[in-house]
Amino acid sequence: MADERLPAAGLDAKVLTVSDGVVAGTRADGSGPALVRRLRDEGFEVVTQAVVADGRDTVGEAVVELAEGFRGLLVTTGGTGFGPRDLTPEGTRIVLDREAPGLAEAMRLVSPLGRLSRGLAGTRGRTLVLNLPGSTRGALECLEAVLDVVPHALHLLSGDDVGHPTGPTPA
Repeated sequence: MADERLPAAGLDAKVLTVSDGVVAGTRADGSGPALVRRLRDEGFEVVTQAVVADGRDTVGEAVVELAEGFRGLLVTTGGTGFGPRDLTPEGTRIVLDREAPGLAEAMRLVSPLGRLSRGLAGTRGRTLVLNLPGSTRGALECLEAVLDVVPHALHLLSGDDVGHPTGPTPA
């Protein structure tokens, strides 16, 4: 069977690290740069890499700003766990137009620790937003769980006539 995946070449991405420690300079950002490398390896043009402090309002404002007039993928990394300042899902939820629960659930299934992630997936305008964990390994694993369908989702979100992928008929 031929690979039915749409290529990421020509698609844009932005990476937002959510971390009080990175903002304060007391912690190195491992997941942000790792996600930039992985997205570029896949063919995305990473046009922005930013950092914001933890918190519902800071995350919501950053997502709004980064999604404004943008067509592409916005991945956040950090703030999806159970820590008191882990409010990335809450900040994301208030600014999403639509949630994409299938993507969030697929990301949670990649490992036992994935079940502890409260990250969301959804759209704001023509931007697909994915909340990924803050650990480098967790962020990359969760991205890999959905990366095969992200280009198709972005083309659909942009209104492109890409049709539907075909594959073998179920038995």
